[in-house]
Amino acid sequence: MPESSLAVFLSGFTLFAGLAVAIGPQNAYVLRQGLKRQHILATASICFLCDATLISIGTIGFGTLSLKIPELTQIIVWAGVVFLLFFGLHSFKSALNPTQIDINSQESESTNFWSNILTTMALSLLNPHVYLDTIVLVGGFATRYTESQRIFFALGASLASFFWFFTLAYGAAWLTPLFQRPLAWRILDTIIGCIIWFIAISILFSTINYSF
Repeated sequence: MPESSLAVFLSGFTLFAGLAVAIGPQNAYVLRQGLKRQHILATASICFLCDATLISIGTIGFGTLSLKIPELTQIIVWAGVVFLLFFGLHSFKSALNPTQIDINSQESESTNFWSNILTTMALSLLNPHVYLDTIVLVGGFATRYTESQRIFFALGASLASFFWFFTLAYGAAWLTPLFQRPLAWRILDTIIGCIIWFIAISILFSTINYSF
């Protein structure tokens, strides 16, 4: 790989690595599935594939298109805010009835596989921050490079997403003994709910202020 291409690859990797580690509903769900040891491979894979797809779309110019069509951005934002508010409410309800993990019990695998798939896809595709990160920001940075260089930029950003989600999902298992206690789940779900509602409300106010 030529040095210039490597530099572009590393630029994409470091940019998205910084964006990916931000706490959000998608990361919170991956962490929760990792702690419960439920459908870890599927959850991490879907998050990565969604990111890689959106990154690819952003690097070929959809970021510029979304900026030229504000209505498209507005639809994504409002749908995402509604979803985040409901997901936050679900987290608060879970905090009232905390889970307890038994590592040696098969009950920890009782979550429906397809329900997990749909939830993961919803968190990956209905969160406005995902589009802001992958399409607007990554797509915007990609415009600095030539068409051939953007391929390496997209590969670097996608690899950062791959490393982050699989590390988060499988690394969370080390914390499983701590989360065998219901109190730990109560605290985690409350924190997740607060973070998600904060994100939703901040997006809502930003959208309203922008409209006026």
